[in-house]
Amino acid sequence: MFAPIYKTLNVAGVQAIVGNPPRIYPHGRAPQNVTAPYITWFVVTGQPYDHLSGAPGADNDTVQIDCWTGPGDLESATCVNLAQAVRTALDAAGQANRIIVNTREPDTNLFRIGLQVEFIYNR
Repeated sequence: MFAPIYKTLNVAGVQAIVGNPPRIYPHGRAPQNVTAPYITWFVVTGQPYDHLSGAPGADNDTVQIDCWTGPGDLESATCVNLAQAVRTALDAAGQANRIIVNTREPDTNLFRIGLQVEFIYNR
């Protein structure tokens, strides 16, 4: 649906790592040749809170947010710091989240920590 991901993640702690304006990209893809670190995100599922008496007033979206750093071998700690900054921003917004992937991509050597968020918000 239309969860306010960019607004939620556009905070000082995240900007300190991914720049200002922050390198946060929708649809799970960053532009080619973008400089790491950066964040990508995409909606896994979206579900309105339906009511029989009227239009839904809120939505519950499952969103995956991926934190990317590297390719240098010493960038693992930066990936952890970025994921922690993202988690802090999500916690401050009251959004339930969990880590679902922590890996290094074999093709690019980029480190990736993925968080899944149950993003609940009013329309």
